Amino acid sequence: MTIHPVSSSQHVTANREWLASKHGLDSTDTITLDLNLFTEGVHFETAEDCDPYGRVFSGVPVARVKESGLYGPYDPEATCGRQVLRGFVVAEVPVAPGQTRVPAALLWHGAVKASKVPGGIDVSQLSWHPRAALVRFV
Repeated sequence: MTIHPVSSSQHVTANREWLASKHGLDSTDTITLDLNLFTEGVHFETAEDCDPYGRVFSGVPVARVKESGLYGPYDPEATCGRQVLRGFVVAEVPVAPGQTRVPAALLWHGAVKASKVPGGIDVSQLSWHPRAALVRFV
């Protein structure tokens, strides 16, 4: 009897249609996302039957929660700090079942296609803040 090992791999490419240029990708910040604040189907998807991990979508606009220092989805109506856009999640982030905090890369300056941002973003509601993202929307 002969044993023939079999292996497989899966490659997932992030949808980065929201990026308008590569500017800023070389100097991202590391942040921690609080998944309790995100909406399934809008900002992330959970694990499927054959894949043990879910994922936070690339391009989700995020902001920093004052009290915890963690990041959640940008919300212009919030009062906890999430009303100040800090940037966008650069790459898709794998999420294990039950995980509530995940590290991510933050694009805090660059160019973004507002119409392609996951979950959408209304640029007319953005206000200037010294800690806000330095993003040009096209």
